[in-house]
Amino acid sequence: MSGGGFHVHGPHDHELEHATQAAAHGEHGGGMTNQIAMFTAIIATVGAIFAYMGGATQANAGLYKNNAALKKTEAANQWNYFQAKSTKQSLAEVSRDLTAREAEKEKYQAKIDRYEKEKGEIKVVAEKLEAEATEWDRKSDEQIHLHHRWAQATTVLQVAIAMAAIALLTRKKWLEYAMFAGGAIGVAIGGLALFHI
Repeated sequence: MSGGGFHVHGPHDHELEHATQAAAHGEHGGGMTNQIAMFTAIIATVGAIFAYMGGATQANAGLYKNNAALKKTEAANQWNYFQAKSTKQSLAEVSRDLTAREAEKEKYQAKIDRYEKEKGEIKVVAEKLEAEATEWDRKSDEQIHLHHRWAQATTVLQVAIAMAAIALLTRKKWLEYAMFAGGAIGVAIGGLALFHI
């Protein structure tokens, strides 16, 4: 109330003025609020990137596992072809051994030699396909491992964001420190995924 040239503040006016000045200077929680808000925004952004990377590695793992299955099927087809040639070779050997005429023996021996050569070529292709399948399986397993790392990092960052909200509500300094520690741990786990560790 003003009267005769001087001004009298009520108790609530003084407290409101003090709180406004403290917030402007970063005192009494204003700084903490700004700090937690900034932390939450940064960690949420990093967490979104980590979540995307986790989804991408999971998709890659599925794709690589599919490629491995296709290569295994191709290899199985080659081994079946190899087996068919082995059966034909065995029949040619029996026929050669049972025939009495020399000309027939030479004909069957030529088939046996041809089947042996073809089996060797088929075996090389089948083994190459099996090696490719094994490599695709290895790549899939690596992607799954990375997916788990990204998921772990994302989870830890989400926990840090939850701690930030609790720290903001309770004004507990130890929760603010825990929030920063959680954020650092989450980023470190994300770093492990980034470097394929």
